[in-house]
Amino acid sequence: MLKISKHELAKRPYHILAKPGDVAERIVAVGDPKRADLISEELIEDAKLVNSNRGFNTYTGLFEGTRVTVATHGIGGPSAAIAVEELGMLGGKLILRLGTSGGLVEDLKVGDVVVALGASHSPGGTVGMYAPNLCYPAVADPEATLELKKALIDEGFNVKMGLVASSDSFHAEESNLPLWSSLGMIAVEMECATIFTVARLRGMRAGAALLVIDNLATGEFLEDKEERRELELKAAKGVLRALVRIPL
Repeated sequence: MLKISKHELAKRPYHILAKPGDVAERIVAVGDPKRADLISEELIEDAKLVNSNRGFNTYTGLFEGTRVTVATHGIGGPSAAIAVEELGMLGGKLILRLGTSGGLVEDLKVGDVVVALGASHSPGGTVGMYAPNLCYPAVADPEATLELKKALIDEGFNVKMGLVASSDSFHAEESNLPLWSSLGMIAVEMECATIFTVARLRGMRAGAALLVIDNLATGEFLEDKEERRELELKAAKGVLRALVRIPL
């Protein structure tokens, strides 16, 4: 039986079972494994599946001649933390989240994109495990944020930059909506606070672009599946273009 120290075990991926060299330094991360499949099939040249274990579908290939990885981070903080930690162990240096969100302000329309400057989070939870007894600032990398804004505007999106709320419970968000809105949050999602925090603590850079698929202030909802698919691919192209432009 092979014996491994706790210190060495902490440095080895346990869920993303890719091999050394399989993951690029530049990563787009998404919550839904089917979205990772779609982006890799439609936009990545010579995409190779390097992990499917635990649903963390991960592909590596080329975008505009640059080696990139499209990875799945799953739903919520704990899953996102696992993905960032293990992608970092495998060589990732820059991670851009491409996600969906619910708008909290009336001037955000379905089909717009929010580029997150930072994310609020409730005390404790996943972020609290990394920074106990401290209100750790969950903020995006400034250069990544600006490149995301430029690239998504170039793709024709209406882009709004602002703070987002990272929720720990999708089905219990409604009671928090007035508070988040009163504090200046413009959208709600579930992973940005964790991704920004873990990436920064592990020496990685992170940013996030969030496609607005509903608006909790107006009741607007993107129901057409084909329209959503096309918007997700369009947003993915913008995020990938930002990804390859940001110097490491």
